[in-house]
Amino acid sequence: MTNDPGALVDVLSRAGFVAPEEEAAELLGFAMGDPARLAAALERRLTGEPLAWITGHVTFCGVDILIDPQVYVPRWQTEALTLRAIERLPAGGLAVDLCTGSGAIAKVLRESRRRARICATDIDACALACARRNGVDVYAGDLFAPLPETLRGNVDVVVGVVPYVPTAELPFLQRDTFTFEPALFYDGGADGLNVVRRALEEGTRFLRRGGAMLLEVGGDQAEALTDPLARLGYTDVRVLVDEEGDTRGVETTFAG
Repeated sequence: MTNDPGALVDVLSRAGFVAPEEEAAELLGFAMGDPARLAAALERRLTGEPLAWITGHVTFCGVDILIDPQVYVPRWQTEALTLRAIERLPAGGLAVDLCTGSGAIAKVLRESRRRARICATDIDACALACARRNGVDVYAGDLFAPLPETLRGNVDVVVGVVPYVPTAELPFLQRDTFTFEPALFYDGGADGLNVVRRALEEGTRFLRRGGAMLLEVGGDQAEALTDPLARLGYTDVRVLVDEEGDTRGVETTFAG
């Protein structure tokens, strides 16, 4: 493979990648003029391996995030949720990022609210190591379980991309997803909301009154959460949608 951008774009385009120009630019930057390095990177990409695993980083909300292999790569669809979390987080407040993965959301929150305390959790060893490389204060464990007791009742914002894909819909994800990524990243149980409901329930012990809970969901899942949210003391429910009107998340306030 030569360092010809046009030829690289053509290869990626014929392979079915939806953003061949952008991917070609990233691969060329990664190769740094070395044809062998470029060829090896392209070979990996053509198998469907995530581009960020190859280049070692991704830009998320304008912030450079280091990405290690085996770690969930943050998607652009999560940026709106993250930006909304920033809006809800006071300048000197406290936020928790659940299932942090690479630590992308937590890092963006830290960059935007320098005086705030940002904590994160994850159960995966690779994710924990990657988040720490990104400078995130991350705790090893499931959802809220590993957080210090001193955080109870004091958190201003909880945000997270917890698994929310219904088990039956996993086969419909991008064909190469599970060639590289485990179902753990996505599987939310029968209706996709098993982990989401746990996060909402456990969050009541950590959020202060008036604190915000922001979780990524899709489809009609926000509607299915109406009763659980009310039962747990959450109010002012807002469904976050993208430019095409597709559901991307749910935002709610804990009233206590």
